[in-house]
Amino acid sequence: MNLKFSVRLIPSPTVFTVSIIIFTLFPYSRYFNFLPLPKGIVVTPQERYGKDSFELSFELFPPKTAESEAMLWQTVDELMGFEPTLITCTYGAGGSTQTKTLEVLNGVHARHPSVAIASHLTCVGSTTDQLREYLRKAEKTGVTAIVALRGDPPQGETAFTPVANGLHYAVELVNLIKQEFPQLRILVAGYPETHQEAVSTDADLQFLKQKCDAGSDTVVTQLFYDNADFFRFRERCLAIGITQSIIPGLMPVTNFKQIQRIANLCKARLPSYFTNALEKAGDDADAQFEVGVEYAAKQAEELISQGVPGMHLYVLNKSPATIRVLEQVGMTRP
Repeated sequence: MNLKFSVRLIPSPTVFTVSIIIFTLFPYSRYFNFLPLPKGIVVTPQERYGKDSFELSFELFPPKTAESEAMLWQTVDELMGFEPTLITCTYGAGGSTQTKTLEVLNGVHARHPSVAIASHLTCVGSTTDQLREYLRKAEKTGVTAIVALRGDPPQGETAFTPVANGLHYAVELVNLIKQEFPQLRILVAGYPETHQEAVSTDADLQFLKQKCDAGSDTVVTQLFYDNADFFRFRERCLAIGITQSIIPGLMPVTNFKQIQRIANLCKARLPSYFTNALEKAGDDADAQFEVGVEYAAKQAEELISQGVPGMHLYVLNKSPATIRVLEQVGMTRP
């Protein structure tokens, strides 16, 4: 990942033009701190960190068809130019694609052995012994990190119920990994807008604190679309003694209807000024893509300028939007 911090001088008329363009796109946006600074100075937050201190990670999911698998490998190869430090891979509900998850991670490791790989793992549908067996297989595959999650209830169920001899909570999974597989790095989920099942924000943060105290190394957040939610979340974490790195998770929007479904599932709020811009794009897929990329780039730009230790991108096994976002914040490929 090649990062450079630069200051560009541009004529004041250009500043005014850029301001008008962004204001037209996001007429009610709170992201005006992204606008060029006074007197024609634009700060692009690129080399804020050294190469080894900023963690860039991409999240994949197991493909279901030969065509989607071909797209996956094309995506991986294209994104590797940004020199990510970690590639993660999810698996289906109840671990239904665990084997395919390890196949994907094994493929990444074979193609790009210098990049660390992480498997998601949930408590859903598995006994403790089955979780141990999966962790052993993952290590043999070359996995060096686990994204430890409780997991969502199976489709059609409203509450999580562990199987006999299974685990109830993510903190129990963190404990298991820390005690029996101490060489594995542990990542856990954080929720800037509060987990949808939490009785309160404070209760949700206490659950996160338990996971961190149990031995997790890093917090990766659920996707969000208002950076104020992330900054508020980060402040609250610090206030209760969470010292682990908190890495924001971003998902660039490329399709309005798709992100509405995803946001509804995870209860992520889409700001009205963002949805207004997407609605103005109508059914024009290219216009929706441009609005989404511009918005994600502005999010990333502000997050970097405010000192985040990395970014985790939910790429949906496609590279164009992610490439555009990273290039817009100054990350370049060789």
